[in-house]
Amino acid sequence: MATIIPLEAKHRKPVEAALDALTALVAEDMAAVNQLILQRMESHVPLIPQLAGHLIAAGGKRLRPVLTLASAKMCGYQGQRHHKLAACVEFIHTATLLHDDVVDASDLRRGEPSANALFGNQPSVLVGDFLFSRSFQLMVEDGSIDVLRILSNASAIIAEGEVLQLATTCDSTTSEQAYLEVVRAKTAELFAAACRLGAVVSGRPSSEEEALRTYGLNLGIAFQIADDVLDYAAESKHLGKTVGDDFREGKVTLPVILAIHRGSEAERKFWHRTLDEMSQREGDLAHAQDLVRRHNALRDAIDRARHYGAIARDALGLFPDHPVKQALLDIVDFTVDRGF
Repeated sequence: MATIIPLEAKHRKPVEAALDALTALVAEDMAAVNQLILQRMESHVPLIPQLAGHLIAAGGKRLRPVLTLASAKMCGYQGQRHHKLAACVEFIHTATLLHDDVVDASDLRRGEPSANALFGNQPSVLVGDFLFSRSFQLMVEDGSIDVLRILSNASAIIAEGEVLQLATTCDSTTSEQAYLEVVRAKTAELFAAACRLGAVVSGRPSSEEEALRTYGLNLGIAFQIADDVLDYAAESKHLGKTVGDDFREGKVTLPVILAIHRGSEAERKFWHRTLDEMSQREGDLAHAQDLVRRHNALRDAIDRARHYGAIARDALGLFPDHPVKQALLDIVDFTVDRGF
């Protein structure tokens, strides 16, 4: 069984409470978003709501739409436009999950059988396309060219990130810079857009829009780095997928990059065999976990995540004190330290 990285006790309570606190502040708005999501998943083709509903019903943190609602609330927004935009953000995210699981041949999503495992690859890809289309319908209904620009650009960048990740998979020479480029595009861009929308719908000045974009971008980077650490350090019940999936799929993530750079020639040959050649044997995952721990790669990767989390916190400095602002600051701890 994989070892969970011990963290200081002082982190645990805030980590457990942070997401609940943020969600509670936007609970009424989130209820409206969830209702809208259910409505817009409807289709006369039965498989579409069945498959999409399976993934959405599996739960998840709904962090991205919550960030849109919270950002708007912190900016003093009083209307309802952010409901459709939060639903749009969730549809984009859900579509990418459906596509990701097909590309990665994943059998689990949030601890339950993935949609592709239950329904097959072709329906998963096509329903993902349907959800992308629904998201663009919601953008058009909002009627703002700024909203359309932000979310369409984010969608294109996410797709580029997915393709770029294919280029770095099974390549143990991948640099930290190349890894971060994938993370920024594949994960952080949607976080940035989700937060930025709160300022846009509120008509706030460009400085606040940029501050929320910076907050979301760096929060997203921290989130993904922590997720990649969890793949080597957590138990499946904490991770929501099978531990070691990244290793089995040949993904070169930050813990691996750090371990490779610090390792011996024999260790680099191990990584080349298991990741580049995808020649994996029984016991290789345990050995990989031992290597990333031995070279302090997990701890140092989490330190990197905390660095980006600190940038996210600093970006909110121009906003006045507000319960939502405090919750957004606290969510950084949740993002970095969740699951440990």
